[in-house]
Order: sequence, then C-alpha cells, then structure tokens
Amino acid sequence: MPDALVRRLSFIDRFLPVWIFAAMALGIGLGRAFPDIGARLDTVKLDTVSLPIALGLLWMMYPVLAKVRYGELGRLRSRGKLFGVSLLLNWVVGPVLMFVLAWVLLPDLPHYRTGLILIGLARCIAMVLVWNMLACGSNELAAVLVALNSVFQILFYSVLGWFFITVVPGWLGAEGAAFDVSMWSIARSVLIFLGVPLVAGALTRIGLTRLKGEEWYEKTFLPRLGPTALLGLLYTIVLMFAMQGEKITRLPLDVVRISIPLMLYFVIMFASAFFLSRKLGFSYEETASLSFTAAGNNFELAIAVAVGVFGMASGEALAGVVGPLIEVPALIALVYLSLWLRRRLFPESESVVLPRRLEGARPE
Repeated sequence: MPDALVRRLSFIDRFLPVWIFAAMALGIGLGRAFPDIGARLDTVKLDTVSLPIALGLLWMMYPVLAKVRYGELGRLRSRGKLFGVSLLLNWVVGPVLMFVLAWVLLPDLPHYRTGLILIGLARCIAMVLVWNMLACGSNELAAVLVALNSVFQILFYSVLGWFFITVVPGWLGAEGAAFDVSMWSIARSVLIFLGVPLVAGALTRIGLTRLKGEEWYEKTFLPRLGPTALLGLLYTIVLMFAMQGEKITRLPLDVVRISIPLMLYFVIMFASAFFLSRKLGFSYEETASLSFTAAGNNFELAIAVAVGVFGMASGEALAGVVGPLIEVPALIALVYLSLWLRRRLFPESESVVLPRRLEGARPE
C-alpha cells in the first residue's frame, strides 16, 4: 500500500488484516475449546442462519448502507454498459470459472466440487459492501450492483444450480447430483440479509439529514457509525469460525484441496474485472465496485443451500464453510492491491477520493 495512504489511515484501519486474522484464530480456538459451541449458537435461527451470526451480518452491512447517498442513485440509471459488464462477470464468467476450477482441481472429490459450484453461483450481497468501502469504491454503485445481483440470484440460482450440478456433468459423461432448492428460500435470504439493513440505512440517512442536516450527517454521524461496520465484521468472523473450527482443524488436507480453486477464483475474477473495467474506461470508483462485486460470493446463501439440500455433515457444507476462511484474507489482500493499482493506473483519482480514514470520512 502506498506510504501516503498508510500514514492517513487510522490505527484500526492500518492493522486491519491483523484484526481479521486474530478474529479467525480466536474463532477456531473457541471452536476447539468448546466443541458444542456450534450447536448452542445454532439453537435459534433467523431464516437458515444462526441468530448470533445473522445479527452480525445485519449490523456489518447497516453502517455501509447508511453511507450510501440514495439521492444520487438516479444518476446511475444511464450506465447500461457498466451494468451489462457486471451481469456478464457475475452470471456468466463467475459460475463458469468456478465450475471449471472445481472439475479440474477436484475431479476425485465430487462432494467438495459440488460445494464449490454452489459458492460460484451465490453472488455476494453482504461483505462485498465492506470490501468496496475499504477499497474506496463507489458506495452508491456497489449498492445498485448488489441489488441487481440479488434480483438475479432470486430468479436464477435454482435454475443455474440444477444446470451446473446435474445437467452439465451429464454432458461430460459424469454422474450429476440431485439439486432442489426453491426460489422462495433464496428470496427470503436476500430479503432478510440485504433488505433489512438497506431499509434501515436509507431511513437513517433520510431521517437524520432532515432532522440535523447533510453536513452534520456526513461529518459527525457517519465518522462515529462507520467503524462499527468493522466490529460487526470481526464479530461475525469469530462466530463463523467458532462454529466450524473443529471441522477445519480435523480435515486440514481437505481444506487445502478446497482452498486452491477458491484462491484462484478470487484472483482471476478480481483481475479480470479490474482490467476489463480499466480497458472500458471506467473510473477507479466504478472499477473497484465492479471488481469486488464480481470477486465476492454470498457464502451464507451457499452454506444454507448446502446444508438444506445435502446436510450439515456433508462435504458440500464443509466446502461452503471453507469459503470464508479463504475469502476474508484474499479479499483483504485484494483491497490493498486495488489501492496500489489506483496509484499506478488511476493517478487522477488520488487527489479526488483519498480518504483520511477507510471507515468512511468524505474527501475534503
């Protein structure tokens, strides 16, 4: 990361990877020390997700969505080319790439392979907003792209799951797996984990700007609210890894096998989206938003579907659990890479959007 940017970050932001790795280690340690912690946390659920984790997901997204300037969303309606690129990356390139990587690298492990395919089809609707914010992308554009992916996810996840898991393997002369998940189960997940914080964020901005004014909201309220998104992220990571720590440590070689295609997927998707966006002349803020929405995945949905269709103890579910283990450090690394590429490829953006703090202070 450029030295100038490092000096302008807060203490929390400067050591963000340290906090995230510490949260992962703490979660795995808790899972090993208290093997029944997963069952206890899972006793109460919101939709198909453990209630303590669901609360973390909702809070993690709320501060990010409260930062979106919803009055500016109308200006994005004319960006047909940008939306077309996003749909191509998310619903053609991403699923096909994950399918290819899964079959090439896990030909002898069909359960893990199916789990990876489910991940490739679950486009990100949660953490991508945090990664985009940290990379100084456009919050407004990211919110629109997430909403667009959510609609496509409701309409096509079941169809594409059936196609890639049962139909295409048959064309390749292999036996496919049974796949049955309703459109409503996906819609319910999207409505809860995107809709609730989206409405809360919009109402917060509208209500407080009318009451206190835009300047107070941007310069006083958001700098106080913004850091809590990171707390929500760390809390969620601790609980996710606590619930699955025993599996992760009991099958280390399987985790490594699953991790390789995941890591390749994140790097290839991000690099393809970033340089395609640059080639098409998009700004840095647009490029970052496109790249992170293309590279991120909705592991909550993938895990919920894998558990519902194949069972909690299945290889498909374990593949879903390994996903965040790889995604979190990978996407954090890509945040730093994105900021470094901004300096190299978008020098004009440095003087315009370089924030004092990654958690959301507006550029002066």
